[in-house]
Amino acid sequence: MSNSFNFKAWVQAARLRTLPLSVSGIIVGAAMADMDGYFRWDIFVLALLTTMAFQVLSNFANDYGDGVKGADSEERIGPKRAIQSGAISSSVMKKGVVITAIASLLLAMLLIYVSFGRDHVWYGALFLLLGLASVVAAIKYTVGGSAYGYHGLGDVFVFLFFGLVSVCGSYFLFAKHLSWAAFLPAVTVGLLSVAVLNLNNLRDIDSDLKAGKRTLAVLLGKNATRNYHFIIVSLAMITSTLFLVIEYQHIANALFLVSFVPVSMHLNRFLNVSTARALDPELKKVALSVFLFSILFYLGFNIFS
Repeated sequence: MSNSFNFKAWVQAARLRTLPLSVSGIIVGAAMADMDGYFRWDIFVLALLTTMAFQVLSNFANDYGDGVKGADSEERIGPKRAIQSGAISSSVMKKGVVITAIASLLLAMLLIYVSFGRDHVWYGALFLLLGLASVVAAIKYTVGGSAYGYHGLGDVFVFLFFGLVSVCGSYFLFAKHLSWAAFLPAVTVGLLSVAVLNLNNLRDIDSDLKAGKRTLAVLLGKNATRNYHFIIVSLAMITSTLFLVIEYQHIANALFLVSFVPVSMHLNRFLNVSTARALDPELKKVALSVFLFSILFYLGFNIFS
């Protein structure tokens, strides 16, 4: 096992394919802010960078946590992890987690200062605590004896941080107040992000069970997990459609509905998939559909309307 720096291995461990999903909530929150006349490019760019840093931190921590606990065994169907493959040692990955955590916090502090300055100190303090919570959540998903990803709570944290915090939090960074209307698209992004995690957990249910990783899929069982997946994806489409009905002003506002075409195709495919390996391509489809939703949401409410 090599401890030397391996750029390719670190890029693979960062799992860049997860970044479009991680920034989707920021884009939706920015779209809401732009609709209300609060958008600023400096806040938007820093919010994107901070969110991507948190996601990379989560990916490194996940690689480390599952690697040292043996959850990433040879039976795992997804892409090889860095520790699992031997490309990066656990001790070096641990250092990478620490460095990335520090970089994430520094970016978060810069974002908070640019957004709130000295005029909203209490807001800044609140978001600093939120940034610290994001770092802890990213690490504690699989790291430590109380890792929440091993106790069926991964879905809850993904919904909170990828959905509510990402969309409503980013809107607050721009507007300095909450928008209750933002909660509907926030639920959509959150539930679809949970759907990505659920596909991952359903795919790995057998290997996770053997490794003692009690994800929600392991706790529910395969049949109930499949029903759960259908419900959350359906609810995701319903909540943003309700937002459209409430906020409708122009035909372009409905543009984001186009993203539900691949989501609906995914559900049809999902209902007919019988093997764990066949679920793997569906993760990417749903993740990219969430990103497409966010882009079309922005265009439909701000550019073409």
